[in-house]
Amino acid sequence: MHEPTQERSRTTRRRLLDAAVECLAELGWSGSTIAVVAQRAGVSRGAAQHHFPTREDLYTAAIRHVAETRIADLRESVQHLPNGAARTEALVELLIDLYTGPSFRAALHLWVQASTDDRLRERVVPLEEHVGRVAHQAALDALDADDDEPGIREIVQATLDLARGLGLAGLLTDDARRRKHIARAWARIVDASLNHPEGETGTA
Repeated sequence: MHEPTQERSRTTRRRLLDAAVECLAELGWSGSTIAVVAQRAGVSRGAAQHHFPTREDLYTAAIRHVAETRIADLRESVQHLPNGAARTEALVELLIDLYTGPSFRAALHLWVQASTDDRLRERVVPLEEHVGRVAHQAALDALDADDDEPGIREIVQATLDLARGLGLAGLLTDDARRRKHIARAWARIVDASLNHPEGETGTA
């Protein structure tokens, strides 16, 4: 008897999360009220607030949802990467893709708002720390790298920082061609770092 109700509840929650990301990407924080999100999701405002009593609840849940979904997609895509020299470049491109598109634009609006809103920042900082840890581990797994080896943690983090910066650069114009050239060059650096960890280059 309870299953249909639970399923409807999960469906409503998912629609609200998807609508929240769309609204935040398109309208920014000021235009993305719970009422606006509820209308786009096709549910009542009361139903939306039943799931998410405040905007902070809604948007931190939405960003966590989309980030974890995209990282799960990344892990799945890694299973189909080519072997050999092309693998690292393809992986770098996948990591860069994490920071492009509407979901990244939505996250950026949340970050900007959190920079001047103490209550929201208390939510966003631990959320971003969590997402960063998960993305870092996904990259390590994909590279079959050991975080305890000298220099590896830094090269993986630099890759994620580079991806985030390229995502910012591509917000206003189509930067795909330049991103591809940079990904290729950075992949060579990553390969060199994995093959010759800091302090071991030239010792073979």
